[in-house]
Amino acid sequence: TINIFLPDIIKEQNRELRGTQRAITRDRAALEKQEKQLELEIKKMAKTGNKEACKVLAKQLVQLRKQKNRTYAVSSKVTSMSTQTKVMNSQMKMAGAMSTTAKTMQAVNKKMDPQKTLQTMQNFQKENMKMEMTEEMINDTLDDIFDASDEEEESQDIVNQVLDEIGIEISGKMAKAPSAARGLPSASTSKATTISDEEIERQLKALGVD
Repeated sequence: TINIFLPDIIKEQNRELRGTQRAITRDRAALEKQEKQLELEIKKMAKTGNKEACKVLAKQLVQLRKQKNRTYAVSSKVTSMSTQTKVMNSQMKMAGAMSTTAKTMQAVNKKMDPQKTLQTMQNFQKENMKMEMTEEMINDTLDDIFDASDEEEESQDIVNQVLDEIGIEISGKMAKAPSAARGLPSASTSKATTISDEEIERQLKALGVD
């Protein structure tokens, strides 16, 4: 409770110290004014030859100057106290900040259990390795599938090429050579395009296809 109200107390003291400082400054100004008046009076009495009056006024002047010097000393003390309260207020703020930081760190440390954190990291690493292995297996399987498909397409392209070349040789100089995609010559094809099995085998051997 004291810590809660202490900043308000310090603020109140600072206001009082500032008020005191202003009052001392006003008093000093009044003393300086009186000092000048006494100096003038002493000069007048000295001109008239009134030594007794000069002595009395001189004593008053000495006391007045002492009082003025005291105002300087008190003013300096008030300034020092004001500085000390500001330093204290700053230190309290730093202490409060450190206290808040310590509480925050305590709360974080409670949540951040080292053993649980380590276990979490190990679990993450383990599951990540499993995921990588699964991804690698899937990629290998997909590669096998697509590689097989590519080989089949390449084989079919060779067969088509062979059949096209055979068709071109059989049909002679035709505008368009029949392709495997459109099938082999049907029974309705003219006799000029009919070819025996022996001729097909001969053409395949010539192309290097057994």
